[in-house]
Amino acid sequence: MGNASRPFRRIAYFLCLLCMLLLTEGKKSVKPKCPASCTCTKDNALCENARSIPTSVPPDVISLSFVRSAFTKIPEGSFLLTPSLQLLLFTSNSFDVIMDKMSLANNNLQTLPKDIFKGLDSLTNVDLRGNTFNCDCKLKWLVEWLGSTNATVEDIYCESPPEYKKRKINSLSSKEFDCIITEFAVYESLPYQSLSVDTFSYMNDEHVVIAQPFTGKCIFLEWDHVEGSFRNYDNITGTSTVVCKPIIIETQLYVIVAQLFGGSHIYKRDIFANKFIKIQDIEILKIRKPNDIETFRIAEDWYFVVADSSKAGFTTVYKWNGNGFYSHQSLHAWYRDTDVEYLEIAGKPHLILSSSSQRPVIYQWNKGTTEFVKRLEIQDMEDVYAVKHFRVKEDVYICLTRFIGDSKVMKWGGAAFLDLQRMPSRGSMVFQPLQISNYQYAILGSDYSFTQVYYWDTEKAKFVKFQELNIQAPRSFTHVSIDKRNFLFASSFKGTTLIYKHVIVDLSA
Repeated sequence: MGNASRPFRRIAYFLCLLCMLLLTEGKKSVKPKCPASCTCTKDNALCENARSIPTSVPPDVISLSFVRSAFTKIPEGSFLLTPSLQLLLFTSNSFDVIMDKMSLANNNLQTLPKDIFKGLDSLTNVDLRGNTFNCDCKLKWLVEWLGSTNATVEDIYCESPPEYKKRKINSLSSKEFDCIITEFAVYESLPYQSLSVDTFSYMNDEHVVIAQPFTGKCIFLEWDHVEGSFRNYDNITGTSTVVCKPIIIETQLYVIVAQLFGGSHIYKRDIFANKFIKIQDIEILKIRKPNDIETFRIAEDWYFVVADSSKAGFTTVYKWNGNGFYSHQSLHAWYRDTDVEYLEIAGKPHLILSSSSQRPVIYQWNKGTTEFVKRLEIQDMEDVYAVKHFRVKEDVYICLTRFIGDSKVMKWGGAAFLDLQRMPSRGSMVFQPLQISNYQYAILGSDYSFTQVYYWDTEKAKFVKFQELNIQAPRSFTHVSIDKRNFLFASSFKGTTLIYKHVIVDLSA
């Protein structure tokens, strides 16, 4: 009998194991039911008119909302059984008292929503210890709040990023967070090639004029304040136009149109006829192959200067005499000048001429003779295509463009321009500094690769790489400010003319 009873014992043993397994699985499958006053989905629970905080809410609920609740206080430990809870909302409730002590300790929090403590002025104690805070721009507000609140907050520490790990958040300064970023985003594409782009204010509005070399036109654009876009205003038709330079004397608009063929001309805006009228030809014996134009004012007199790049031409300064512009001074004959830049150094007017046949030459204005005289050359910089200047506070800098070799940034040292920074620039014909709001940029175009945008780092006192733009054969960059918006016009000799919007983003918002 002893041996015969062994099979029965084995059967009983397996039956016991099976019962235990079924009981275990049954327990695993039983989940807390949704309370009668709540509506539950997979991750969310909504409780309306609840008399108290339910204790049977499913533990995997992520979002829990209470609307028009009948309870007037929240007991301590009410949500200990909902470890997955991420969002807790109270709407249209009638709480009698909110206690003056708040604890968010030991919740593995990496960040906190901005203004989470807004309106809780009665808080006297806040416990944020035991969390793994990521001290980035999203937490900048907390640093500022810690510096202004009257509540007692125990020391809390950063867990990341590495440079802030284990640093006390209470001792951080908001200045340590650089949360404002900018970028140039494509805003509009104009379906034509272009060389020069200039902006001007006329009749209480902002305008843009673009030189189109293949159609021979100067295209004028104005801003549509309703549509928020640029629209055609007018045009001047010519031949192989390379520069359209506006100049406003008193309230009259003039446009100097430089052409490779057919001579260059000056136009006047006739407000009664509502069109441009040619008023003057520029002497063709001096200006044979214009490449750049600068306008400027010295004392009460208006001038413009044309850089001529032909073998037999003269870079010439023209002066306004009340009726028109007439030749005032010829500079740099036979040197094939490609660019001219007007600037003031130590309060005195200067011109910098760039040439394909020698180093850039600096001319200084002589009050006695009312002419420019040669002052010096910029050393060790051959084959410079163009020079453009900018200022940082009282210091004067120049960006020198080279098609072959490195382009440069130089700083005025009191007697000469000194090397500051080199940029690789194969195929570059424009290196344009621009100031937009409080941001100083320099944009280095290229015929063979992406255009490089550099941003001026005030601490390093030099440019750092900022952004790349895809522009075909860029020739000029111009900043236009309208309706509190900032735009960058980028001309293109081989592609479409692009308009970028300057975007400012606050990462701490």
